[in-house]
Amino acid sequence: MSLARVLLAQWRAASPLADGKAVNAGRLHVLDALGVGLAASTLDQGETYRRFAEALTTGPAILLANGKTASASDAALVNGGLIHSLEFDDTHTASIVHGSAVLLPAALAAAQASGVSSEAMLASYIKGWEAMIRIGLAAQGGFQRRGFQITSVAGSMIAAMIAADVMGANDDQTVAAIGIALSQASGVFEFLSNGSSVKSMHPGWAAHAGLIAAQLAMAGMGGPETAFEGSRGLFKAFTADGVGAERFASELADFGSVWHINDAAFKFVPSCHYLHPFVEGARLLTEQGVSVATIDNVVLRIAEGAAPIVCEPWDIKLRPRDGHAARWSLPIVVAEQFVHGRVDLETFTRRADDRVRALAARMIWEKLEPHRFPHVFEAELIVNLTDGSVRSIRLDDVFGNASRPAGDDAVLQKFRANVKRALRPGSADDLITWGYSIERGATLEELNRILSRRLP
Repeated sequence: MSLARVLLAQWRAASPLADGKAVNAGRLHVLDALGVGLAASTLDQGETYRRFAEALTTGPAILLANGKTASASDAALVNGGLIHSLEFDDTHTASIVHGSAVLLPAALAAAQASGVSSEAMLASYIKGWEAMIRIGLAAQGGFQRRGFQITSVAGSMIAAMIAADVMGANDDQTVAAIGIALSQASGVFEFLSNGSSVKSMHPGWAAHAGLIAAQLAMAGMGGPETAFEGSRGLFKAFTADGVGAERFASELADFGSVWHINDAAFKFVPSCHYLHPFVEGARLLTEQGVSVATIDNVVLRIAEGAAPIVCEPWDIKLRPRDGHAARWSLPIVVAEQFVHGRVDLETFTRRADDRVRALAARMIWEKLEPHRFPHVFEAELIVNLTDGSVRSIRLDDVFGNASRPAGDDAVLQKFRANVKRALRPGSADDLITWGYSIERGATLEELNRILSRRLP
């Protein structure tokens, strides 16, 4: 039996809504993603999607860009792009998967297009998380080492599963959709060469591909059965790993009984997740009396697997072309925290100022040893002061990850701040009420009504 059919059999048998903890995690991740997408719709990074959305024809699926509607596949593209455009969306760190940016747009658009319940949408969304995470765990960072973003490449295939599931495809059609999506899979890290905004499209394109793949499969198009394990399948083509598919098969053994969504992390800094413990470390050192005036130089120790994204090439990281590109710059982000005392959405709406760049220029990076990347995101900061003394701090994981869970209150505080940028007063509370009833009769029509309450 192909791995696609093994996964599908376990998918069909799984009952995530019977697990209260998984349901609560799912609700929070849905709300978090909606809030991030709404915030992005009001900022410069969302402008491309706002313009794109204005030209779309009306359809059944809601657009976070403007509260209007479009076709399911177009809405999935726009919403996924917005959710990912601020680097503020959730991550499962061990698998290095940005789950909600691809899975929620696919599930929401498919559900609205086919008229299924919010409960059915939530169940498919949670199962999508489980499949994505297990692909990432099996790959062991292989996609990233080859220059591909797993969220986009594998996300296309799992978005196809979600869409096929929600739209009522049979088993053969669902397996075909997975195989069709493999031919649509894309998403490379070359954006790092200039910090371009195309990375935001990765999960949106994956969600879009998944919707199209399911529609094509249900119209009769065939796809390879061996999309995961084939000699030109997902693992061998994108990771060059001869045993990745075998590890994936092993990871599937507990599908439906272990819910990894409970370990998915929420982000509280709108930048590459690898930078978050460094931001926290800089804040803690400031609270201990370290100031820009007292700093001679800073050594930043980071896991080798994370360094290529936020440290290399260092001279480019010291002078990102704009605020958005700084989201992947270790020295600039740490310097922003030391100089301005915060790293938030406003930080990345402008280029770093002279004080920030000057402090960043006095920083170097070194390999952190030992480390547990990617299961946790660690950081060590060593600050050599002008008086000859040294201050240092080590963070063993990022806040919001499984070992340091944020809790509902912190997630909802972030959510409210994001929603108020886009929607009228009271909308955040109404969305929370909807989200906490999503598995108990909250309707997608009500969600649309709330999301259409745009500020003038």
